[in-house]
Amino acid sequence: MKKLTALLLTAILALSGMAVVFAEGELPAWAPQNWAEYDKLIGEIKSTTDFENRVKLMHEAEDMLMDTAALLPIYYYNDVFMMKEGVEGFYSNVFGNKFFQYATYGDNSKLRINISSEPDKLDPALNSAVDGAILAIGSFGGLYTYDENGAYAPNFAESYEVSEDGLVYTFKMREGLKWSDGEELDANDFEYSWKRAASPVTAADYSYMFSGIKGYPEELAVTASEDGKEFKVELMAPCAYMLDLCAFPTFFAVPEHVIEVAEGYKDADGNVVNPGAWALEAGFVSSGAYKLESWAHNESMVYVKNENFWDAENVKIEKLEFMLSADETAIFAAYNAGDLDFIDTVPQDEIEGLKSNPEFYIIDNLGTYYINFNVHSKLFEGKTPEEAAFMRKGLSALIDRPYIVETVGQTGQLAATSFLPAGMADGNGGVFKDANGWEYPVEDGYFPVERDVESGVELLKKAGFKFDDNNMLSAETPISFEYLTNQTAGHVAIAEIVQSDLAEIGVNMTIKTVDWNVFLNERKAGNYDIARNGWIADFNDPINMLEMWTTDSGNNDAQLGKPLSAE
Repeated sequence: MKKLTALLLTAILALSGMAVVFAEGELPAWAPQNWAEYDKLIGEIKSTTDFENRVKLMHEAEDMLMDTAALLPIYYYNDVFMMKEGVEGFYSNVFGNKFFQYATYGDNSKLRINISSEPDKLDPALNSAVDGAILAIGSFGGLYTYDENGAYAPNFAESYEVSEDGLVYTFKMREGLKWSDGEELDANDFEYSWKRAASPVTAADYSYMFSGIKGYPEELAVTASEDGKEFKVELMAPCAYMLDLCAFPTFFAVPEHVIEVAEGYKDADGNVVNPGAWALEAGFVSSGAYKLESWAHNESMVYVKNENFWDAENVKIEKLEFMLSADETAIFAAYNAGDLDFIDTVPQDEIEGLKSNPEFYIIDNLGTYYINFNVHSKLFEGKTPEEAAFMRKGLSALIDRPYIVETVGQTGQLAATSFLPAGMADGNGGVFKDANGWEYPVEDGYFPVERDVESGVELLKKAGFKFDDNNMLSAETPISFEYLTNQTAGHVAIAEIVQSDLAEIGVNMTIKTVDWNVFLNERKAGNYDIARNGWIADFNDPINMLEMWTTDSGNNDAQLGKPLSAE
């Protein structure tokens, strides 16, 4: 068994790359310098009408992304949860979405749930976390949604028509839609919401997902009919995943009549300072099956049935009570004590014994657990972009992915060799990667599945590091950095394995754990050297896992192509 010997090194680390600041507009000399080419390639992928060539272009984009080695893939996701016998009507999908709104349980008075700790954002346009998406799906809505079979289903729209050239979608709105406060909801609300989410003023992490619509970002070509009964969208190129976008939380309607008057939304000069100010406490206006009645921060949330939801007659459970915690031991104990009815995390040391439990579920996900390098970090200072990439590739080769899967994952995950997951469709009737994660163009993946210390050392030598005869780093060229993660035990366990693997050649890594919402914002701001990360596909097309790394993307945590502003 591996010994986590690297834990002994934590007292001697000198931080090397946190909160790096450069002159305004400057790109660090050691960061990839060609990211405008990547941005251009993604633009071509999103605008082409040649879908066979589009697949080729997406592979080229993947090659470019993975050649930076800014993403160190660990394994392809699946998902686990526990659910009490008697819960019916709940369903989830491969995108990590969980649907509680049509569930039934006992006398339907309540369902007690844990999906995460304190959520970071509840504004659907501003959220970029899976737990926030689950909450948004239950309390807001889009034009379309997914049913229990994973198929598209009408939601706030009842139907749509698309032009022969595939460039214009016209959605027919349901009659009688209302916000939770009783105000009318129609196509005008979707026009406002889509334009708001796309606008740079809002600074939504997912704003780039609107870039296939004409006029993006400032003059988005989405319009409501005069009577509010139809919503028209004009695209720059046909979009095979248009209904997926319509079911994605960033495309949900939000209440203009509340947002624009919320305290803290604008400053005295009329400038937007906090776009999400309207949804910071319980009682905000929503539109879905449930509305947030109470919120004891870092402890609990209670959602109650929204009587103004268009399909309220089919919503049976009166309350959804959420325990806010990341303590897997406490969560599991609460479930076993009968205080929770649904949990989607369990302690690692319980997984093997739970596999025969009928209340324990393992389901497919379409996503990747990975480690994220900050390409701006001073960890790479003094290197050329090529040497910095060799350094990241060398560290990647030292990681024992199968061991992580066996000891931490434990539910049959596949070791990952690229950021894009196995089994993803290619948007042209095929599969982008086969069951082993590869079909084109690299036979064995971008990274080795098995740990390869010799290869790792050779790559680090190419990056300018010196070693002794025992493959230990020379004191002349040390490597020291901090690994950022949230506090969940599984993430910490993976960090400790990585720490141990790297320590075997003398790499000095410490682990910093922070609360979930702090973690999200620190990673996004680039206040880290290396951080744990994970991404579940937003829809089943490679573009959603490629476009998130464009220079201006709010999800580009690796800071690829991003110049930093002066402070």
